Amino acid sequence: MARTVTVAVDGSPESLAAADWAAREAELRGLPLHLVHAWDWQPYTLPVPDDAAHRHWGGRVLRQAAERLQDPHPDLDVTSEQIPQPPVTALLTAATDAEPLVIGSRGLGTAVGFLVGSVGLALLARTERPVVLVRSGVRVEDEHQPDADGRPSDATPYRDVVLGLDHEHPDDTVIAFAFEAASRRAARLRVVHGWSLPPYVAQGLAPGQAPDENLARREASAVEGILAPWREKFPGVEVVEQTAIGNAGDHLVDTAREASLVVVGRRIRHTPLGPRIGPVTHAVLHHATAPVAVIPHH
Repeated sequence: MARTVTVAVDGSPESLAAADWAAREAELRGLPLHLVHAWDWQPYTLPVPDDAAHRHWGGRVLRQAAERLQDPHPDLDVTSEQIPQPPVTALLTAATDAEPLVIGSRGLGTAVGFLVGSVGLALLARTERPVVLVRSGVRVEDEHQPDADGRPSDATPYRDVVLGLDHEHPDDTVIAFAFEAASRRAARLRVVHGWSLPPYVAQGLAPGQAPDENLARREASAVEGILAPWREKFPGVEVVEQTAIGNAGDHLVDTAREASLVVVGRRIRHTPLGPRIGPVTHAVLHHATAPVAVIPHH
């Protein structure tokens, strides 16, 4: 199957916000948009339906989502599909050909971020394809800088794309996704790296004493070295490096307030406890206000 931007829709406000974002992403990428609906996603107010009712409800959800996108995206190629499987299984199937897969997540308010449900967390922990979470209520203006008068606008340049970089385990898939996203948006790429003092250094500091500047320079130099070939590959992308002491998740959440997209990686690891998302990605998913792209990597 040809590559598509794929979005899960269930008729909820968060899934419609995801469909709006996915349509814009599909136009940026020059790809078709594929709407998918899993049969198990019906309103809780309905009795458990039979197959015919499932098809009827799913068909209505897909038609309404497609109709919603017609006016703002008249030239976009939109297809749809019902998948007769439970949500996580259906989305894992849909993600196979997705560039990326987009899902909605309930918002907790303009300053709080996402509420990632069990379906979203299970999907993120198991898929090996990029997934973007879009908060309910996000608007196209939120991706752009305010106008000269400070008012929201969809005609101004894009806000920064933010990349969370782990220089000890950098992955080309994650970095490429971020650079390509910034390039498509003609946006600046802000690379965020949080680091911690070695225990022997932290224990030797007096209250209020700054750490050795050599440590900070070493961290910054490592980030610069990783990004150097990418700057050459994407000469049109302005890159800003932000390295600071502290939890990387906290720095990313702070930076996300002024971002159009946040890109983080998730290492694919199989442990006795099952698949895991990781603490930094988990923090960003629950607290970032911008859409978040999670890129699995080995």
